[in-house]
Amino acid sequence: MDKFDVIVVGGGHAGVEAAHAVFRSGLSCALITFEKDKIGQMSCNPAIGGLGKSHIVREIDAMGGIMPIATDMSGIQYRTLNTRKGDAVQALRVQCDRDLYKKGIQKILSKTDIEIIEGEVEDLLIKNNSVKGVITKNQTILAQKTILTTGTFLNGIMYTGSEATQGGRVGDGSSIPLSKKLYDLKLPMGRLKTGTPARIKFSSLDLSVMEEQPGEKPTPFMSLTREVKKHQKQLPCFITRTNKKTHKVIADNTHLSAMYSGNISGIGPRYCPSIEDKVYKFSSKESHQIFIEPEGIGVDLIYPNGISTSLPKEAQKEFILSISGMENAEITEYGYAVEYDFIDPRANKKSLETKFLNDFYLAGQINGTTGYEEAAAQGLIAGINAAQAIKKKDIFVLKREESYIGVLVDDLTNHGITEPYRMFTSRAEHRLLLSQNNAEQRLIKKAFELGIVSNNRYKEFEEKEKKYKEFVSSVLEKTKIKTFKDKNNKTINLDEKKSIATILARPDVDEKKLLKLSGIEKELFNRASTEIKYKGYIEKQQREINKNKKQNNKPIPKDIDYKSIAGLSNEVVEKLLRSEPETIGSAARIEGVTPAAINLILINIKKQELKKTNA
Repeated sequence: MDKFDVIVVGGGHAGVEAAHAVFRSGLSCALITFEKDKIGQMSCNPAIGGLGKSHIVREIDAMGGIMPIATDMSGIQYRTLNTRKGDAVQALRVQCDRDLYKKGIQKILSKTDIEIIEGEVEDLLIKNNSVKGVITKNQTILAQKTILTTGTFLNGIMYTGSEATQGGRVGDGSSIPLSKKLYDLKLPMGRLKTGTPARIKFSSLDLSVMEEQPGEKPTPFMSLTREVKKHQKQLPCFITRTNKKTHKVIADNTHLSAMYSGNISGIGPRYCPSIEDKVYKFSSKESHQIFIEPEGIGVDLIYPNGISTSLPKEAQKEFILSISGMENAEITEYGYAVEYDFIDPRANKKSLETKFLNDFYLAGQINGTTGYEEAAAQGLIAGINAAQAIKKKDIFVLKREESYIGVLVDDLTNHGITEPYRMFTSRAEHRLLLSQNNAEQRLIKKAFELGIVSNNRYKEFEEKEKKYKEFVSSVLEKTKIKTFKDKNNKTINLDEKKSIATILARPDVDEKKLLKLSGIEKELFNRASTEIKYKGYIEKQQREINKNKKQNNKPIPKDIDYKSIAGLSNEVVEKLLRSEPETIGSAARIEGVTPAAINLILINIKKQELKKTNA
């Protein structure tokens, strides 16, 4: 009977990140998956990053994770989004070669001692309310900790019109025995859904009538490790649109869609709606954008981003052929919706260990999230915390003000979900502190102290920071000028010479001309410019955080009796009992828990502390 420190169930984005975090922690790990050659598979759109998501990927990068490296091993188009907005909300999005990404993940794992086991987990080995391992069809595998990352495979059913097939994605099965086991344990479970569009032969499209969308030049990298030295061949994407005829076909057939026929009870992601949803909910719009995204280099296949559907095949074909440039489209695989089981994430602690079973962690879509990046982040946190527990060290929790991963975990464990959870920059109340470009400055020291990034990586970071600080003090603050150009190319004459650092704080300065004038290294200059401009806002946010920190971090006693606190409404008591917040800050972020309720809780805690002191 095999025994490991940690078992990870599932080889998707959460699973591989969890397993690799355990490996970097110096512990033994088994990764159990249906098929070895599908580890790291991109089930939906072959892209990493985007609005709110690139921030997560850069944070994973700063903590030694593998998603950003695999992205650079397979990236075929890089574009920074929101370039007209501030640095904090700009986001890098990378279109990947689907096959190269999967191979990249598998190559990274092959350089570890993680044991890959093919099989289906059918049961959990539970003793004294603690998970001691898993049972597959062929064997029992023991471990100190178990991490479940089943994605959309937990009792997954795929729908195309009235057709229903068991599975988490085309060509793969569904994890039904394990789902039944979890239901038998009376866990707080529900159903969610996601969807995907048809796949179409690239060669069958007329690109001449579409808008070409080239990648960014010079081409950036997702990972700051520079482990990948050279980009893959870069490819353009294209944009076309639906039209009135497309919408008529969809509207005429909406009642046959799995989502609208009543076949699916699960809730879908609001911010990634099916084309049926778009046509129904935005009936006044005459067209919707479709992004034609290549599936890979030399691959005659595209992902038409924007037309996810669960309509019957004939209806799908009819509406696709009505779109400009797609009149002769050859469909290789029809779109479908997937409905699957999830567990209410409020049943997890901040470590992502469950509250109902010890030594058992949940990560990824099983917690009600959508997106590769959100899944990978949870895998990272679960893997780190499983390792920390085995080493008898404190759990690792990232705060909301220091990372998007912290926002993600806090939202899930406090609020739960009413729809598949997707990250947006707007979810972070302190987002000015959380640029995709300062993830290393925020997190790499923490990762180094956990032992999950190498000494060399951390030394390189320290040298880079030293170089930057010297540049600011010896160049920007000491180089003084009296004349510069503004954004309208007008010459500005100052009364006295001022440092470049001082001038950079002005909103009217033309930074490109200032850069040429001073002959400064571009990368260092751009970082300094951003930090100088944001300095006042960041200091203000930091003051707010410091002001609230003491109260927010105050722990709530595990034996607190909310029902006995006079003045708390039944609704607030019910929400507090369901969420079991660990700190006052966590309680304050639960929907419906008012400042007045928080004050009553604080008074109760103070009374209990005084009683214990007097006793």
